[in-house]
Amino acid sequence: MAKHPQSLEQWLDWQLRLHPREIELGLDRVRAVWQRLAAPAPARTVITVGGTNGKGSTVAFLEAMLRAGGQRAGAFTSPHLLRYNERVRVQGVDATDATLIAAFERIEAVRGDTVLTYFEFGALAALLIFADSDLDVAILEVGLGGRLDAVNIIDADAAIVTTVDLDHQDWLGCDRELIGREKAGIFRRGKPAIVGETEPPQSLLAQAQDIGANLLRAGLDYRFEALPSGWRWSAGDITLDLPEPRLAAPCQHANAAAAIAALHALRGRIDWQAQAISQGIAEATAAARLQRLAGSPELIVDVAHNAQAARVLADWLQANPSRGRTIAVFGALADKDVEGIVDPLRPHIDCWVLAGLDAASARGLAASALLARIGVLVETAADRCHANVAGALAGAFELARDGDRIIAFGSFLVAAAVMDAVRKRMVNTA
Repeated sequence: MAKHPQSLEQWLDWQLRLHPREIELGLDRVRAVWQRLAAPAPARTVITVGGTNGKGSTVAFLEAMLRAGGQRAGAFTSPHLLRYNERVRVQGVDATDATLIAAFERIEAVRGDTVLTYFEFGALAALLIFADSDLDVAILEVGLGGRLDAVNIIDADAAIVTTVDLDHQDWLGCDRELIGREKAGIFRRGKPAIVGETEPPQSLLAQAQDIGANLLRAGLDYRFEALPSGWRWSAGDITLDLPEPRLAAPCQHANAAAAIAALHALRGRIDWQAQAISQGIAEATAAARLQRLAGSPELIVDVAHNAQAARVLADWLQANPSRGRTIAVFGALADKDVEGIVDPLRPHIDCWVLAGLDAASARGLAASALLARIGVLVETAADRCHANVAGALAGAFELARDGDRIIAFGSFLVAAAVMDAVRKRMVNTA
């Protein structure tokens, strides 16, 4: 590089241009650079979290429970919503620009002619920052798949696979069995391997058994059930009666249960504190997971971006009916199963407003292209197609009447744009 970037924005722009492809799975390149950085341990204990959906919420539960128990914890997640800094947290605080830049400079100093992707730069930076932060526990969220994802250069002390469903088929395979095998790649011999769904693909279980991981399955090795007030987690002779999660949606019980199972499996390394687990369940938050941003009309944003997440959102909408109509603000990437996202939500949406994402991402669908793909499924019109999310959100507010609800979903890009629009609106009207 002839001239080093100065600001964080300049570094990120340069990283996007460095590699000709947004995604290149494989560990050889990122592992080589990590070795040149002396491969410091990111923490005394490492937990890796993979899966199709539920990763971010599970990380949030782990982070909250560990911190409530006095553990010094760091978390690496992706993608971010409003600021890149959100991806790296130490003790719940986002990394500063200066801290990230310093890590990027160290990586660039040893990278040589090894070409890294934007995500790989970020993963290595997070690991360096964690190694410098004297952490008890580092929680690493898998970006894509598992076996060939950059975070898999670290041998985790415990790994969680939350759910397995169809997403990123171009990279991971066209069915749950192929995808499950990829996600099982984060498991390690002799280490706890937590499977968070009760009916996982057989490939996931077979791979865990083949490598000799300590397989712990929801519904078999640990259980959870609803109670008249709160819910219960149990494993062996241990039973915890817990408060309802602050995070909405019924699936959050499964995510929290998997997080508890990981801490239970690591109780020889991490203090097992029932009160801290209960406190963490009640306090854990994750942005844009059925997050309520406004009340008149009600505005809810969710990162549901694949068919499985859409089914979870549909269940929540059915269990939480609106006083009036439900208006959808929906945008999606071209490689997503948009029909599979829309279909389970059709009975619960009264009006669709479509947002173009083509200006925000090379993978984004224009609103007209999105309409062409889902127009046979929903009743909407070209005049409800907008060039961007901000326009679609404004259109939804124009349609809304007293008692109506607006639900924005379909992509992290949709969630980020809605949150940014609401933030600017609050600033402008303050």
